[in-house]
Amino acid sequence: MLILFFLIDISTIIASIIKDMKTIIATKTVFYTIERAIKEYRKFAQNNISSKALDITVDQALILFFLEKHPELSQKEIAILVFKDKASVTRMINLMVIKGYLKRSINEGNRRRFILKISDIGAKTLSDLDPIITKYRKKALQGITEEELIQMETTLNKIIANCI
Repeated sequence: MLILFFLIDISTIIASIIKDMKTIIATKTVFYTIERAIKEYRKFAQNNISSKALDITVDQALILFFLEKHPELSQKEIAILVFKDKASVTRMINLMVIKGYLKRSINEGNRRRFILKISDIGAKTLSDLDPIITKYRKKALQGITEEELIQMETTLNKIIANCI
């Protein structure tokens, strides 16, 4: 009798735990899926870039694109735009200078800041990347309607607003 009571009590506890886990899993599933989509897209993008024998990462390409549009950006501002910490961006920029994508000089107006300029190699790389990016973005969004994209962006912006 005691064993039966113990088994019933354990089964009640397990059922309660499973119910709680289902709730936790359901709320985490969306974020897991978002994270997985981002990781798969970045891997897909990097593979497409690498397949064209370009020696640049997705993050380095983003830095080039931002500097092309906004050459006045500081490293701190770049870090915010590429979702990286300042130390990571400093390492990426150092590597990009070594690879010849960027030129770096001291800002005479503020000696604590550098002036970053896209080199000829960086400009050529940007030109080479343009059709590659267009192609892989089109492939990644294949089968998704304009309405679905708008709804997804709206929903993601609501999540972002809830977290700020």
